[in-house]
Amino acid sequence: MSLIQSWRWFGPNDPVSLQDIRQAGATTVVSALHHIPHGEIWPLQEILARKKIIEDASLSWSVVESVPVHESIKTRSHDCEPYLENYRKTLMHLAQAGIRLVCYNFMPVLDWTRTDLSLHLANGAKALSFDWTDLAAFDLFALHRPGASSEYSLEIRENARLRWTEMTPERKQELSDIVLMGVPTEKSMTLETLSESISRYQSIGKSGLRENLVYFLRSVQSTCESLDITLTIHPDDPPYDILGLPRIASNLEDLRFITDSVNASFNGICLCTGSLGAGKANNLPEIIQALAERIHFVHLRNVKKDLMGNFHESDHLYGDVDMYEVMKLLVQINRGREKAIPFRPDHGHQMLDDLKKDTIPGYSGIGRLKGLAELRGLEVALQRYAGKRIETEENKSPIAGASGPR
Repeated sequence: MSLIQSWRWFGPNDPVSLQDIRQAGATTVVSALHHIPHGEIWPLQEILARKKIIEDASLSWSVVESVPVHESIKTRSHDCEPYLENYRKTLMHLAQAGIRLVCYNFMPVLDWTRTDLSLHLANGAKALSFDWTDLAAFDLFALHRPGASSEYSLEIRENARLRWTEMTPERKQELSDIVLMGVPTEKSMTLETLSESISRYQSIGKSGLRENLVYFLRSVQSTCESLDITLTIHPDDPPYDILGLPRIASNLEDLRFITDSVNASFNGICLCTGSLGAGKANNLPEIIQALAERIHFVHLRNVKKDLMGNFHESDHLYGDVDMYEVMKLLVQINRGREKAIPFRPDHGHQMLDDLKKDTIPGYSGIGRLKGLAELRGLEVALQRYAGKRIETEENKSPIAGASGPR
């Protein structure tokens, strides 16, 4: 049984069409109702309408990414209970529509964070990247976060001061816009609201955020179990504390805490090799082997990072993540599953004709097509090798190779 080749589609306004997705070779779509504000119930009619659009294009909707978790739930504010009830009702509607695999994240305030959305590569393509000096420059001189200086080394502080001085007003605004972007299809927040949120999370901390995640999972557990819904948490991106915001899904220890604290099959992991791969101490094969039974959805992308933790998103097969070992383990895990694991090529370089187009950062068509083609080829080769090895072992005589007494 092969892995399911899927593709993220942001809906009818996505510059990449469903026909493009079919031509890329994906068979299923990962989508969400991004136009519905965070915390509101997804109406069944709208879910069914989106599903019909996808199925009319001869594709299927395999994963919901994401049903956003409202900030009131993450902070466990006094008004969180109505948002939890809305989340449960959305899950019920998804199950009624026959969609039972849901991805979410528990990152405070911001979703994935980068400092450059168009890093120029040597071959002329563009990539997403993260640079600590740029982030520190934003933190110290745009956000003016209290106490931020103590969280950066002297070297980074000095480099940030120099870089900020040399930045044009246009680049300063661009950097602020990028950091505040959160999710590409949602409205940016302001510096003021970010500062307020950071202050709120200072009192919550990592242990408090962990407790709030467990509370969320237990609040939706009976709904998920009665409807056969699987939730998969996306790792933090990048996988370390930024801007004073805590992280609770950044490494194997964090992910084990999540699966052990609510030790039930509905509570799963979305393995993102790019997010986890950006962590200097993260060993992807080790993480996969340790969490194999709880991995139900996979994002495959690669990163190149330096000793300081700066990184850019590299070609899918070539980077600091050993994609060969990752795919080999996924093929092995998937072979014993009742339901195949969906994966999608995560992000992709802006390249070729897409350089002339307006694209969602990380989600241009040609770069992901290239990534999916490479990953598909790697999986096919590993499947073929594994099949031949199993066939050889099954055909062996029970005494083949045995030596009798001499």
